[in-house]
Amino acid sequence: MKVKIGVSNRHIHLCQEDYDILFGDIELQKVKDLVQPGEFASNLLVKIQTSKATIERVRVLGPIRKYTQVEISKTDCYLLGITPPIRTSGELSDASEITIIGSKGVITKKCAIVANRHLHLNHSERMELGLENIDKISVKVGKEKTAILNDVYIKETPNGILELHLDTDDANANFLKTGDMAELIY
Repeated sequence: MKVKIGVSNRHIHLCQEDYDILFGDIELQKVKDLVQPGEFASNLLVKIQTSKATIERVRVLGPIRKYTQVEISKTDCYLLGITPPIRTSGELSDASEITIIGSKGVITKKCAIVANRHLHLNHSERMELGLENIDKISVKVGKEKTAILNDVYIKETPNGILELHLDTDDANANFLKTGDMAELIY
């Protein structure tokens, strides 16, 4: 089966407490809806920083979450001089420490991860695809530079829409962009 690819650049999710420190009373406004229902790119940007480097213009995604999480690529890790774990969103054990700079304040916390490859879907899609007892699959990607990507985690949410999320490193290595198609292998 074919599935659309969504390429995820570095970004940040914020909890309310950290949002208030970073932005005070500035309102989080939607600039663009993302494919997954309720998720959006906001009007706000932060800087992320380590003792080695700073990356500017990191997009804040909404809505506000119960945790703060910075999602970066392995290439970003080299620049920043950190080695965060590969994790599913919200799994922050062993996350790397990073400083986040907003327009009103600064926080430093262990919240930087490299997001794992994952397939968004809802329960009925999961059943239709025969993935009810499967946690990970493989996908075939690319036209000019094909590859089989293993360890693609299944991420079921009640309103999820079928979409494969890859970070910029996976996408660039295989000449992929958002909207390209992948083939599920399981």
